[in-house]
Amino acid sequence: MAVLELAIAFFVLAIIAGALGAGGIAGLSMDVAKWLVIVFLVLAVVSLVF
Repeated sequence: MAVLELAIAFFVLAIIAGALGAGGIAGLSMDVAKWLVIVFLVLAVVSLVF
């Protein structure tokens, strides 16, 4: 569950940074959030299968 919470935190950081005009930080935060969501989904599927 911590991975999902980190993904949400990075997503919120990306939204705030984008609103404040820091496009580089917003893009990087969005990429990190995207990868954390992918990791969360993979781990969720693996835990359901096994």
